[in-house]
Amino acid sequence: MTYEEFKQKVGSIILTEQGNCPVTPVIQMLQGKWKLQIIYELCIKSPIRFGELRKVLQPITNTALANALKELESDDLVQRIQYNEMPLRVEYSLTEKGQDLLPVFYAIVQWGMRYIP
Repeated sequence: MTYEEFKQKVGSIILTEQGNCPVTPVIQMLQGKWKLQIIYELCIKSPIRFGELRKVLQPITNTALANALKELESDDLVQRIQYNEMPLRVEYSLTEKGQDLLPVFYAIVQWGMRYIP
């Protein structure tokens, strides 16, 4: 569906299977204090290790980071790769689905630069 088609249909027939606004599930998937910042950091540097990610997201706690990463992984936005070596090494990167969000973030950035000083 093109943007023009979306604008024409948004108020009339675009609904999810549950009859809701189609934006709601996306917002629910991305809500939380850290998720958008995690995705942003994964756009900048990917793959990235847990400790590196924690350092750039100060003052995030280990628990908050682990929980947000698990949720993003369960939504197939982030990929976790564990290397069985000593010491244990785990790296995170965006999945193809996560990378597909980049044009959406770009549009949000453009809007923010236009309207938020």
